[in-house]
Amino acid sequence: MKIIAKIFKKLGPQFDEGKILSPFRPVYQALENFFFQADLKTENAPYGRDPIEIKRFMSTVIIALVPSFFAALYFFGWRVLLLVIVSYVAGGAVEVLFAILRKEEINEGFLVTGFIFPLILPPGVPLWLVAVGIIFGVLVGKEVFGGTGRNVFNAALVGRGFLALGYPAIMTRSWMAPGNYPLGNLATPVSISAPDAITSATPLVLGKGGELASIQDLLIGRIPGSAGETSALAIILGGVFLILMGVANWRTVFGVLVSFIGLGAILRLIYPASVNPVWFNLFSGGILFGTFFMATDPVTGSITRSGKLVYGLLIGSVTILIRFYSGFVEGVTFAILLGNIFAPLIDEVVIRNRIRRYARER
Repeated sequence: MKIIAKIFKKLGPQFDEGKILSPFRPVYQALENFFFQADLKTENAPYGRDPIEIKRFMSTVIIALVPSFFAALYFFGWRVLLLVIVSYVAGGAVEVLFAILRKEEINEGFLVTGFIFPLILPPGVPLWLVAVGIIFGVLVGKEVFGGTGRNVFNAALVGRGFLALGYPAIMTRSWMAPGNYPLGNLATPVSISAPDAITSATPLVLGKGGELASIQDLLIGRIPGSAGETSALAIILGGVFLILMGVANWRTVFGVLVSFIGLGAILRLIYPASVNPVWFNLFSGGILFGTFFMATDPVTGSITRSGKLVYGLLIGSVTILIRFYSGFVEGVTFAILLGNIFAPLIDEVVIRNRIRRYARER
């Protein structure tokens, strides 16, 4: 590492203002921060110390995503890795371009967005569509608002929603039946074009007709579905890790799951013939993945403690309503985007009520 540090120290002045490489200083800073902690010092009070900075925050989320990623590789083959690579290259190019234009640092936030996006897509989706979706998501979902930390919507979900509405036929044809692809065999299907095995319906689609997948298959992930959303056990493992590390707030997770399970149980009692059992609703589709990895996004979600709970209750309720009272079999994408819209309003109401309560107590 000392050798790498010396290289960065020697090249650094070439990226200073006025030098020929100055337009590419954001790229240099991003690479330097990837290997080393940012060399920043607070010179004046007040001082603060927090073990979780942006790099560690994003690294923790990526670690939590690893079980779902490996489950996707096992059930859908090495093509999943191609989806991730295309997502990083296409979306990263947009990030670098805007960082250069704004003369700002490249934020590590895209490391998570670029990883999550392919995991919420059908594994058989054409690679060019992955590029289209991530470019739209980063551009419209984040950069038009000013970049990481200023975005109103979750960028990965904006890209996913755009593909669902703009290319429904391709997305519907891109589901793959799970297979036992040996991770050590690089010769297993790595297809540039969409694979031939695109005839499988997801459990939610089959569930509409009363055909329910077994709870064992739903837990393990031996079902068709979005690449990283099929294995409930892998998702729960990563989600619990995020909560224990303090990256995901338990209030949001609790709110989503309580409202989703509660409303689903009530609807099941009222309409037993048309509403699937609670366990099937919970372990199928993207509700668990969306709950742990996207609803808990600290930028686009509520920031107040009680607001996080209300925010979660809204997302869980809307998801179950979309599933059973709309033309979409899955509703978590649109439910979280709707939650993103209401998050500032929820926080404003909470803060105003807190101020009034404080004023009365005085």
